[in-house]
Amino acid sequence: MRWWDIDQVLELEKGLFPEDAWSRGMFWSELAHARGSEATRRYLVAESPEARIVGYAGLASAGELADVQTIAVAHDHQGTGLGARLLTELLRAATAFECHEVMLECRVDNVRAQKLYERFGFEPIGFRRGYYQPGNVDALVMRLTTAPDSGTAGGSSSEQGTEING
Repeated sequence: MRWWDIDQVLELEKGLFPEDAWSRGMFWSELAHARGSEATRRYLVAESPEARIVGYAGLASAGELADVQTIAVAHDHQGTGLGARLLTELLRAATAFECHEVMLECRVDNVRAQKLYERFGFEPIGFRRGYYQPGNVDALVMRLTTAPDSGTAGGSSSEQGTEING
């Protein structure tokens, strides 16, 4: 993801997460930490053949711990494996950052996402009450632990015609 992608990402973000969408400033702040030799973030976009952004994802790292910040897939691309491809790329980034544990929060009512994360080996470890505001929706906290020499964990999936760029 680059700064020029933010307008399309925001449009998708507001359509997918109308109650708790990230702001332009939040994306700018994350991208500021995604460049250079001291990068602690990895943000990706997935583009259709027509160069329309149809998905995006982000990961933050700190020491041996990484946190999936966001994964989003356009409604017309859900169920195609794109979410799995984005998560696979985030797990590769976690490995590159030498993280041995990956955490994430997922809305308790987002069963589709929970099933995806479980396929990749994430396990539920707790809840954050009222995490998603202003809707006051709880978050399920999930964790994936990998051995230092095991590489990335998870399944695989593919979608033809969609390019993922970081």
